[in-house]
Amino acid sequence: MTDAQPAAPSAEITRLTFLSERWRAFSYGILETAATTFLLLIAVKELNAGATAKALIAAGGSVGLLLGPMMVSWVQSRALSPSIAAGRMANLGAAAFVVMALVPFLPVYVLGSLTALTASTIIIPLITQIYQENYKASERGWMLSMSFVIRIATAAIFSELAGRALTGHLDKYRWLLLIFAAAFLLAGYWLRRIPSKTLHVSGGTHPFKALRYVKTDPIFRNTLVAWMLMGFANLMMIPLRVEYLANPKYGYALTTAQVALLVGVVPNIARLVLSPFWGWAFDRMNFFVLRVVLNIGFALGILSFFTGKSMMGMWIGAIIFGASNAGGDVAWSLWVTKFTESERVADYMSVHTFFTGVRGLFAPLVAFHMANHFELATIGWFSAVLIGLSCLVLLPEIRFGWKAKKSAPLTEEVQD
Repeated sequence: MTDAQPAAPSAEITRLTFLSERWRAFSYGILETAATTFLLLIAVKELNAGATAKALIAAGGSVGLLLGPMMVSWVQSRALSPSIAAGRMANLGAAAFVVMALVPFLPVYVLGSLTALTASTIIIPLITQIYQENYKASERGWMLSMSFVIRIATAAIFSELAGRALTGHLDKYRWLLLIFAAAFLLAGYWLRRIPSKTLHVSGGTHPFKALRYVKTDPIFRNTLVAWMLMGFANLMMIPLRVEYLANPKYGYALTTAQVALLVGVVPNIARLVLSPFWGWAFDRMNFFVLRVVLNIGFALGILSFFTGKSMMGMWIGAIIFGASNAGGDVAWSLWVTKFTESERVADYMSVHTFFTGVRGLFAPLVAFHMANHFELATIGWFSAVLIGLSCLVLLPEIRFGWKAKKSAPLTEEVQD
């Protein structure tokens, strides 16, 4: 391995990437409301979906994360541009929403939701590789946070408008699905405009070859363990927020607009306000300290929302969750750029998304079935304990949090 730093991207490449990403952020802000609020809300209130159907919808994005290594391997083997491959996935997501709108049948709805949400997340390792190549390391977190500001603002506004429009008219949800399809098409257009290089190929052609880094890189492995504990807990509770507020058996049965407010609008306003700060902090702060602080925030947000037993507790929990999620957006998206070589970012990120997909696939299933046997407050405490354990796993790694990727012995070639 050489110690030479990769060439800095040209100002024009950075400008075009930043422009395209801000437009894509607008589209993904709309699509984010599908994943976090409306697809599940429609399933609960309009389609009378059962626990398994609701869990599958909630886990849709996680399937894409799970398939991240396969996507990277496929793009590598065909020498495709990551931006072109990502654009094709956006078109697939648009097609899925159109079919869902045309065929209002629960099995089609569930399958379409899985396909669309998979298409939205399977491209993440490719996008992270683009960030690595097209943004300078000293400003990567800040530039990503600016895109998140647009995405978050769009999600908050669209969640409010769509929630109001559908209150009392949820049977018109197919128009909303067509809007999601249009958002995917717009995202695909801007993805294809981003300059990107073909991916570096290493380690053979096995679709999950990147998983070998879990064995060879101890810091990477320990961080993934901590993320598994925290992420499983958090992903259990996210879909239960909609269930908690919308299902009459919990004593609230809020309107569509009220659910959208507490699940979509309030957390996104907190994310919007704090996203630039967390982007700045990511570029300058010890990563593991940052991650522990964010984990504590997630635990407090869960406890407030599910154990406060009042609307005030839900509001506080929604705000804390949004504030923590703002930092989590940046940390989750970029952390591998700090701990591996430039050409391996897509591989490392695909491993990270793979394990995110594993927990995202099973966490909603566990959550909805646990909710049939336990109080949601009990599940909230269980999740908080898991998050506490994740912090303990990270504490010994804090001493490595300042190491630059080129100086830290994190790859198999260095260790050999």
